[in-house]
Amino acid sequence: MAGGTWTTQNKVRPGVYVNFDSAPTTLGALGERGVASVALPLSWGAPQTVLAIQAGEDVKERLGYDLSAPQLRLVREALKRARTLLLYRLNAGTKAAVTQGGLTATAKYGGVRGDDLTIVVRTNVDEETLFDVVTYLDDEVVDTQTVALLEELVANAWVDFGGTGAPTTTAGARLVGGADGTVANGDHTAYLAAIELQDFQALALVSDDATLKGIYASFARRLREDEGRKIQVVVAGYPLADYEGVISVKNGVKLAGGATIPAREATVWVAAATAAAGANESLTYRAYDGAVDVDERYPNTQIEAALNAGEFVFVPSQGRAVVEQDINSFTSFGPGKGKHFRKNRALRVLDGLANDWKRIFETYYIGKANNDADGRNLFRKECAKVVESYQGLGAVQNFDAQTDLLVLPGAESDAVVVEAHIQPVDAIEKIYMKVKVG
Repeated sequence: MAGGTWTTQNKVRPGVYVNFDSAPTTLGALGERGVASVALPLSWGAPQTVLAIQAGEDVKERLGYDLSAPQLRLVREALKRARTLLLYRLNAGTKAAVTQGGLTATAKYGGVRGDDLTIVVRTNVDEETLFDVVTYLDDEVVDTQTVALLEELVANAWVDFGGTGAPTTTAGARLVGGADGTVANGDHTAYLAAIELQDFQALALVSDDATLKGIYASFARRLREDEGRKIQVVVAGYPLADYEGVISVKNGVKLAGGATIPAREATVWVAAATAAAGANESLTYRAYDGAVDVDERYPNTQIEAALNAGEFVFVPSQGRAVVEQDINSFTSFGPGKGKHFRKNRALRVLDGLANDWKRIFETYYIGKANNDADGRNLFRKECAKVVESYQGLGAVQNFDAQTDLLVLPGAESDAVVVEAHIQPVDAIEKIYMKVKVG
């Protein structure tokens, strides 16, 4: 199903093409959300695969560590806000292995975590002709099998076995040779190709590489404008993107335990918080979960300059680190595209409407409804219901279904044109007070 924006009515594929423009002005000073994505180098787990991690899930077998482990710090940061994290392991690594007697044990996945596996073979206490083959991760038993021959062993969540004949007892054969390997920019390209096939609202780039920032920004633009996928990407220090689909994080935070999350890693929390935020919710002055300060403080003039440049800034506030303003990198305002496009809350409304209208059209209308007055009127009523739902949430205001939404015949017999006037509701961010003292 195609989608995106349109300039002339010349599209070939069936789909929904939506343009949002500001009403010309003088320049001056309901779909389900919560899915974020990130690609990371890891020490365990299926490589080059999108793993859907749910908040609250036990991830030890899939990622090799408890969620509280320092190796999964960024996964933990994402799950502070995301309902679902689509995690992609960038590196394959080298599998640890050991041979003891006729037994070969190879780690399920490449990475240094495999070196923490140990195989113990001992005689079964109840039957002398049988052997207990025990897999340890650090000091924890993660698998026990009782067999007479090595051929009877089956792979577990941690180790693949090989060998023939009777086992040889051993007090502990530790796997060795595991390595994480390296990550190239091409691995990120493979990730973007894989994640494009998934449904999500925001993804993060954990890197300072300027080339990758450009690749991720181009990915956001293509999905938003050519594919009709209203997503955002979050990168660090890239305000020159100047695009509503790109959020540029300027600084990071300090956590209560003493750890520092620099800007390139804070992108993970920002992407998760962006994905989880509703159309009627702004992240302005929302606290970064568990943070007690920012990693780099700025004076007022630098904060103002950063905001004007389209940067997402954390500031200290009463022992916390809070979002100064929930904005993206768009700054090239014009009569056809005003300042409200830089506000992520307003953008979530517009993106949500585009996604919801697209979903309704795909599900109920494409190839099924007649392109006549009755068919278009039915679709108009469906679109109006969606906007009214947003208005009921306080995400849209002053919408009149009779005057603010039109569904018209397109230039070709199979096309329709939707014209809508939408006024997103912003959050209160500035209060100007006059106080008379008498």
